[in-house]
Amino acid sequence: MTFALPIILLVLLASILGGLIRVLRGPQPAERMLAAQLLGTAAVATLLILSQVMDMPALLDVALVFAVLTAVTLICFVVVTRRDH
Repeated sequence: MTFALPIILLVLLASILGGLIRVLRGPQPAERMLAAQLLGTAAVATLLILSQVMDMPALLDVALVFAVLTAVTLICFVVVTRRDH
């Protein structure tokens, strides 16, 4: 299982790169927000894996904060876009 973790991290980093490109080039605000959600999810997964690999339980707390911030960001986006329409 330890052999697979670096491969999973590389896939997650590729996902982050793809999401970052979509955030920068997305034509619609909703597409950019979904790409930002992808970045948040990939960051949480990366932190969870790094917590196991590096044996740092504090990274679990950081991952939890990222997950909460990602959810709050989506809620704020929905409220603001609803208000504009």
